[in-house]
Amino acid sequence: MKILLVEDDTRTASFILKGLKEAGFTVNHVADGEEGLHFAVHEEYDLAVVDIMLPKLDGLSLISRLRQRKVTTPVLVLSAKDSTDDRVKGLQAGGDDYLVKPFAFSELLARIQALLRRANLNPEAGSLEVADLRLDVLRRKVFRHGREIVLQAGEFLLLEYLMRNAGRVVSKTMIIEHVWDYNFDPETNVIETRICRLRDKIDRPFEKKLLHTVRGFGYVIEDKG
Repeated sequence: MKILLVEDDTRTASFILKGLKEAGFTVNHVADGEEGLHFAVHEEYDLAVVDIMLPKLDGLSLISRLRQRKVTTPVLVLSAKDSTDDRVKGLQAGGDDYLVKPFAFSELLARIQALLRRANLNPEAGSLEVADLRLDVLRRKVFRHGREIVLQAGEFLLLEYLMRNAGRVVSKTMIIEHVWDYNFDPETNVIETRICRLRDKIDRPFEKKLLHTVRGFGYVIEDKG
């Protein structure tokens, strides 16, 4: 999962970056509103965390411009202002949730997870499903035809990204950026190797194949019937 953090306070940004990366997220950090707007418009993110008091372009204006451009990325607003009026302004600008500083990282993480579930998951089951393959995001478990499949952490993140984009072809570059945040050449065989290992676990023992290679483009997970 890829998150954009727009925060100009160095100490706060470092605190958030460390926690989110330890929680398994890929995070891009920028320190002013104009740069935040540029990245949010031109890059694909699963969620943005945006402070209100930013140089060059304030957070509320940033969010308003995103919504005007039809960017639907969920936004968690951060602010030292805790009045009801300030919260209402944050939500009216297009924010999806509002968190007052100072905050515990556990609360920030819970808010982020709730927004991601609301945007991408079946809210009742808290899971992703393609045919008989089910990924339980909260318990970090995977099942196929009722049988639990044990995945390593990297394999789980790869499968989660593919299932969040079920039916959509994702390129190797997209996988690298969203799952690992590595700076390596997408022409290497690193992704092919990891896809092969994942396929061995979720597809090979079963008659119906769900993980498909689209030559020249990337990979897609879908039920082709």
